[in-house]
Amino acid sequence: MLQLLYTPHTCSLATHIALVDAGAAYTLRRIDFSTTEQQSLEYLAINPKARVPSLITARGVLTETPAMLAFVAQSYPDAMLAPLTDPFQFAELQAFNSYLCSTVHVAHAHRMRGYRWADDSAAISAMQKKVPQSVGACFDLIERHMLRGPWVMGDVYTVADPYLFTLAQWLEADGVDPAQLPRVTGHRERMLCREGVRRALAEELTE
Repeated sequence: MLQLLYTPHTCSLATHIALVDAGAAYTLRRIDFSTTEQQSLEYLAINPKARVPSLITARGVLTETPAMLAFVAQSYPDAMLAPLTDPFQFAELQAFNSYLCSTVHVAHAHRMRGYRWADDSAAISAMQKKVPQSVGACFDLIERHMLRGPWVMGDVYTVADPYLFTLAQWLEADGVDPAQLPRVTGHRERMLCREGVRRALAEELTE
């Protein structure tokens, strides 16, 4: 059985939703950021990056959301969560998820974790002030060029959708006006109507 090590209100929600969508058997273990549990020796033995999520599988531990989402989609092909038989379309899906991971999430992290990139308080403050613009630019690109239809890849739901949904939940806190992103916010609303999304959200609040 798979075990997802997660923290509420983080990108671990994307993998959690995908596991529900796939019909996977899994357990959850909450990592408490308030006690810096992610920096404990026990957790570092699982994930030396000291971050969530981590996915414990029968073959070892996976980290990085794009990798975990691809693993879930490929491990449960009957759920049809990715275009597994089309190498180009699968690469397009990976490109979208990689953009969320390497660019959008990093821009968001400048609001709360500027210490990763600078020690000077003025530099950290400058990063924080830039977040509405940098995150807003990322989502404007998604709005205009990357979100293909009702779902990320068009008419078919994939593992890219829970990932976009997870990051789009942070728009308001990042100072981005969701009214300027009608397609992204429409996607967010459609996701909230899905039973799997509601189940994952409820599990993270009650687990």
